[in-house]
This record gives sequence, structure tokens and C-alpha cells, in this order.
Amino acid sequence: MSNLEQMIDDSRFGDAPLRVRLQRLKEKIDTAYPEFAAAMAVFVARLEAASAGSGIPHVGERMPNFMLTDENGHLVNLEELLVTAPVVVTFHRGHWCPYCRLSVESLARTQPKLAHVQIIAISGDKPRYSKILKAEAKADFPLLTDLDLGYALSLNLAIWLDDTTAGYIAASGFDIAAYQGNPNWILPIPAVFAVSQDGIIRARHIDPDYRRRLDMEDLVEMSHLLR
Repeated sequence: MSNLEQMIDDSRFGDAPLRVRLQRLKEKIDTAYPEFAAAMAVFVARLEAASAGSGIPHVGERMPNFMLTDENGHLVNLEELLVTAPVVVTFHRGHWCPYCRLSVESLARTQPKLAHVQIIAISGDKPRYSKILKAEAKADFPLLTDLDLGYALSLNLAIWLDDTTAGYIAASGFDIAAYQGNPNWILPIPAVFAVSQDGIIRARHIDPDYRRRLDMEDLVEMSHLLR
């Protein structure tokens, strides 16, 4: 774990785009843990072959409402948020995922360029872990708990981990069941939805490869559709 923390720190360099930071982290993990990296590559390839996430809501469709708990235990409702301003809804795997930690940090750093929208981050993590991630990322937006990944499942955004993949992740020291408070080993596919005040999705991004995320420059461009 200490080695992984060092890898994450080493990937936080300069003002490099998020994609560069994530690629640097991937290279370090691949080199240090080749067996784990090979297993994750097989897992990702299987998701891509199955077009995982292709059934999520499309641009032009209404974003389904949610009512989820934030890191402080307060309920957050999408419809109520949209009364105030457009919303960028982001999905992450959780604090345990090093790629998510870099992604949420980059999102927090980019927030000043997104002042015309509200940012929401969603994962299956219990609030205690969301609170840790929010503090580490210095984020000024809510991190919501999707209990048992119910909302992600309703969006066709959730995936079940097979026993082999789950075993590799558990062996690396990450007990997803403990982070989420349930034994199901379900994760969301990282995704972003840009939702205008009428509740319509104006742009979206999804990638079954959790090691790749929407670059912040592209997110800023996406948010312009919400002005």
C-alpha cells in the first residue's frame, strides 16, 4: 500500500493533463505488479468486447432523478439542484481506486473553470470514505453515496466483478465489500453526464477502461453546452 501511495504521489506532477497523470500511474502499476496488471487488462478487454455501458442514457434524453446521501449524511436531489444551475454528474469507483483519486483531484482543480455549473461526484463508497476522498482532493463539491449501486444499476452503468477480478483486487489490499458496505462487488463504469436545467443530457462520456478518464479540458468544453 505504501508503494502504491508513492506511485500516486509520483503521478501528481506539474500541470500535466489528467490523461498524462493516469498513464504515468498505469505504467508504474504495470511495472510493479505485472500479474495484477495482466488480469486487469483481460477484465477491461472483456468489458470492451461486451460494449459495457452502451445502454446508458443518451444525449437528448432526460437524466433520471436521484436522491443520494452526501459525505455528511445530507440528502441531495438532482431535480432540486437543477432549479439552481446545470449539473455535471460524474461517476467514480471510489476512494480505494488510485485512478479515481487522481481524477477527483483534477476535477477539484478544474472547478474554478466550471463556475456556471454544479459538480456532483457519485460512487458506491460509504460516506466515511467519500469524506476522506473529498478532503484529500480539496474538493468543494458533494461526493454522494450510491448505496448498493442502485442508481448506477438503473442507468445500466454498473458492472459485477467476476471472482477472478475480485480476487486480484482483494489480494491487492482493497476490500470493496468493506468500502461499500455490501458483499456484491459491483462497481460503476466511470462516466460523466452534462445535464441542462431542463433535465436533458447535453453531453456525456463513458469508457469501460477505468484507467482512462475524460480530460479536464474536454470537460470544460462539454460544460459550454450548458450555458
